[in-house]
Amino acid sequence: MNDCPVCRRSMVTFELEGVEIDRCISCKGTWLDAGELEEIAFRAGVPPSELHRALEEAGKGTSSTRRCPRCGRKLREFPLRSASGEEVLLDKCPKGHGLWFDQGEIYRAVSLFAGEEGHQGSVARFFSDLLKSEIQNRPNEKGESQ
Repeated sequence: MNDCPVCRRSMVTFELEGVEIDRCISCKGTWLDAGELEEIAFRAGVPPSELHRALEEAGKGTSSTRRCPRCGRKLREFPLRSASGEEVLLDKCPKGHGLWFDQGEIYRAVSLFAGEEGHQGSVARFFSDLLKSEIQNRPNEKGESQ
């Protein structure tokens, strides 16, 4: 088990549609190893091409106080931007081990790209079935949990 980059508590590892993810029960954040966000997007019915492009274009980002649960290096905060300019701030390992998502950010990240491809309904169904806590607790437009 690995420690949460935010609250340093042990994360729980579980399999979601064939993708192994690490979830912090305390702060509700999620760690995805390299390539797993693209896999989740694909399984939600979203072509991963735009998502992959955005991850490639994100650059190095800025230093964060959070640390990678795999190697312990400081994570880098970066904006994941859709072609339309919408964004969500994420944290990534500088060594490419994976991405950290605060509560609700996986839904927002995948939804940014689902809207461009017309797959909003399939994303909603996927997350409704498989990540209920992500959807039920996603922040509203003011950044408050619903």
